Amino acid sequence: MENYSMTIAGRSVQAERSFKVINPATGEAFASVPAGTVADLDAAVAAARAAFPAWSRSSDAERSSLVHALAALLESNMSALMALLTQETGKPLNGLNGVGAGMEVGGAIAWTHVTADLSLPVEVIQDNEDARIEVHRKPLGVVASITPWNWPLMIAIWHIMPALRAGNTVVVKPSELTPVATLRFVELANTILPAGVLNIVSAERDAGVGEAIARHPGIDKIVFTGSTPTGRRIMANAAGNLKRLTLELGGNDAGIVLPDVDPKQVAAKLFGAAFHNNGQTCACLKRLYVHESIYEDLCRELAELARAAVVGNGMQPETQLGPVQNRKQQEYVAALADDARAQGARVLAGGRAREGKGYFYEPTVLADVADGMRVVDEEQFGPLLPVIKYANIDEVIARANDNPNGLGGSIWSNDLAAASKLALRLECGTAWINEHGAIQPNAPFGGVKQSGIGVEFGRYGLEEYTSIQTLKIMKH
Repeated sequence: MENYSMTIAGRSVQAERSFKVINPATGEAFASVPAGTVADLDAAVAAARAAFPAWSRSSDAERSSLVHALAALLESNMSALMALLTQETGKPLNGLNGVGAGMEVGGAIAWTHVTADLSLPVEVIQDNEDARIEVHRKPLGVVASITPWNWPLMIAIWHIMPALRAGNTVVVKPSELTPVATLRFVELANTILPAGVLNIVSAERDAGVGEAIARHPGIDKIVFTGSTPTGRRIMANAAGNLKRLTLELGGNDAGIVLPDVDPKQVAAKLFGAAFHNNGQTCACLKRLYVHESIYEDLCRELAELARAAVVGNGMQPETQLGPVQNRKQQEYVAALADDARAQGARVLAGGRAREGKGYFYEPTVLADVADGMRVVDEEQFGPLLPVIKYANIDEVIARANDNPNGLGGSIWSNDLAAASKLALRLECGTAWINEHGAIQPNAPFGGVKQSGIGVEFGRYGLEEYTSIQTLKIMKH
């Protein structure tokens, strides 16, 4: 079993205790990582604060160059990082429609390169005989990144790279379920970054490190991706020093299929949008509303795809869907499916856990479900897709919006103009037409309502790692 280290102030750091990381495909431990403490967090924050003055004063070109170098580092270690991700998350190396560990590392590389090329030039809003007024973007200080277990490395990259690019220093706390690839990346990154610029503390769930991050007076901003309840706790605890926050929280994304769509043509894309990464993505399609005229046909096509999906250990190249990442989540997915079945839902495919090792649950398509059932109202975050019948478009838009979440949504139609008008009525941060969940590093992404605060990616995301300073120069 491989042992991993934290990295604080440019040095490898162990802890008095360690804990095991489980491979969800086998249910057995494959790695050991340090059980960091609040004292380790304090040391990491102190290192980041000490590194901040020099890093924030480094030139824009220098930081851009180093962030590009981090992308090259990811690329040269891609195979090893993919293997670690597959072991800790269960996601396949390749995956359904190519959405797997390879996409995660590849996406991390792409996001890093794009972020390296972003800049926030000085904006001149007045320059006349009286005065010149400039708007400057300045780094905030120490940024803390708290990452989830579903896309651990790529989401860490989404947090880290804009923070560094803007001139901040960083402390990362990965999920205790999936810390390994991120620990390894930060170790590699410290071979080229100045000491203290990027630090990482791994910790068990009950160690108090997450709460200490939220309350820490030495941390200026938190960027968190995870559940809405945890986001609320972070927000409450961060009030002590008015930390800046970017919170990308839960989603229960609705997709609406209009009657002009051919079920055979659209089914595979819908299935991929709902089941990639085993449904364990915030912006997966989680509630599928289908017009009554094509409902049964589309349900049948989706069920056939679910039954045909190759489920297994992600290290096998033919595997499309791996296990659910942890036992608790597998039990939650099963409870939602069982509740729907008890309320009269038709299980068209799947609907049960697989026997044997690992946390496998069969890809499941449910018909005859309705708003008010847990499987519709709650975020499943697993291989479940409820398919809901509708008749009236205005009614279904209202039903799609009648949810506390507002991350993403989609309209599926051959009439792009009509679909676009409907998409603008969805209460969500991103709306897609004939697609769902596709994001890119130059387009802002974030939620409304209970799905979060702030946005990530591109210029809009980079701005969130800065404060504004207005400079007014009087000319007489």
